[in-house]
Amino acid sequence: MAALLSDFGHDLPLVPAPAPLGKDPRLFKYAGRRGAAKPRRGWSAAKAPALAWRMTSDQAPVFWPFISAPALPPTGAQMGIDQLSGGSFYADPLGWVLRDDVPVTNPNVFFFAKPGLGKSATTKAFCLRMMPFGYRVLILGDPKDEYEKLCRALGVEPFAIGPGMRTRINPLAKGPLGQGWDELPAEEARRRATIIFGRWLTLVRGLVGSMRIGTNHVPFGPTDADVVHTALEYLTGYGQGSTQLRETTIPELWHLLHNPTRELVSRSRYATMQQFLDETRLLRDALGQLVKGALAGLFDDHSNIEVDWRAPIQSLSLSRLDDLGDEAVGIALLCLNSWGRGMRETAEPGDLRIVVRDESWRQLRLGPDAVKSFDADLRLSRGVAGRGGDIQFAIAHKPSDLLAAGDAGSQAATIAKDLLDLADVKILGGQNPKVARELDSMLGLGPVTQTLVTGWARQDKGRALWCVGEATYKVRTVLHPLERDLTWTNEAIETAS
Repeated sequence: MAALLSDFGHDLPLVPAPAPLGKDPRLFKYAGRRGAAKPRRGWSAAKAPALAWRMTSDQAPVFWPFISAPALPPTGAQMGIDQLSGGSFYADPLGWVLRDDVPVTNPNVFFFAKPGLGKSATTKAFCLRMMPFGYRVLILGDPKDEYEKLCRALGVEPFAIGPGMRTRINPLAKGPLGQGWDELPAEEARRRATIIFGRWLTLVRGLVGSMRIGTNHVPFGPTDADVVHTALEYLTGYGQGSTQLRETTIPELWHLLHNPTRELVSRSRYATMQQFLDETRLLRDALGQLVKGALAGLFDDHSNIEVDWRAPIQSLSLSRLDDLGDEAVGIALLCLNSWGRGMRETAEPGDLRIVVRDESWRQLRLGPDAVKSFDADLRLSRGVAGRGGDIQFAIAHKPSDLLAAGDAGSQAATIAKDLLDLADVKILGGQNPKVARELDSMLGLGPVTQTLVTGWARQDKGRALWCVGEATYKVRTVLHPLERDLTWTNEAIETAS
């Protein structure tokens, strides 16, 4: 092209040669082995000390927190993302118990989280995702009707309990152990009687102990336990050697103690009828509050509901009791727990159940005997696993809710605090900074975990630390859009921080 244009007297302009590039200034100036040649800039002849440490992979995160805990097996419900490893997180409490490589000895779960941070959504998602593995769900008391939408989506109508409602539940029901009593061998009948009367005695102890004289709870000593046991044997006919175990109720027990027979007085080892009445006055007055008090008509008659235990979920709604106060709701939870325990005493092999105990702190506030009843339910989970399998899933706002069972250092507070040892799986959702000290004192989690609970977990719904035995996992629950509609309540969205 340049030659063609030059024939016609035109020359193309010359392209100037590029200027040589200069060197960029150095960002860093490296010193030699002896340091810079300036006063006070030389290097010391001594070498920096190096320490060698040997540890296992579950101990290494203490020194280097970015190392995740050993991965759990991919069994059970896929809950979300393990933020430390980047993989999926699976929850299988009962399956963990059966494995030697997971440090879990019981399937119980405690879930602590501030309201509005996805506590209910995570619980419902866990229940839903365990159903394909053969689990059924029992909601033993739904104080806020949070599980109604989930029940109806699965084709189940919840049972509503409250003043003016037709539902009646007898906490002194015999349960499946009382069926076919006249055909049982003598030894089996005695074994079943021990279980049934023990359950009833635990309930009555909790109910009587929930009543107060001023600021103190009504005492329930060994003598009271013997009187109640003897009265229950008389009412059911077991004490007279009857071939049928008659079902009784709390009002019948109360009326018998008010109008004792001479046989009852004699078997209770009282000299006179008057001595019996004088010594059992507190016991009778406490039971009378249940018969004539705010919960009259709810738990003092024979059960009139038929529960389909083959349904995927069953729920007992307690929202109609809100106006009666926390104590009434706590007593209702105590009665439902006893009734539910009786219904599970003959679980069939392979009958897997997730028993959700929402607002469990209300029951614990009733006193030491109510705490002991809750303690008994947690201890039974592993025993039931030999027949069917129960995962006790208790929900509370924060660990200090357990200490509300009594004054600091009291028997109730001590037992309630020890309940945490009966749950090898603890889920810790977002909490306020002031809860950090509670987490450290009650669970011994350390400063890194405290910071995550009061920081990272509060920044979005569904974030929580799953403490499985001694290992801790940083998990973000992931919900499907359809699942979100069933689990994410309006209340949680409105109160989210």
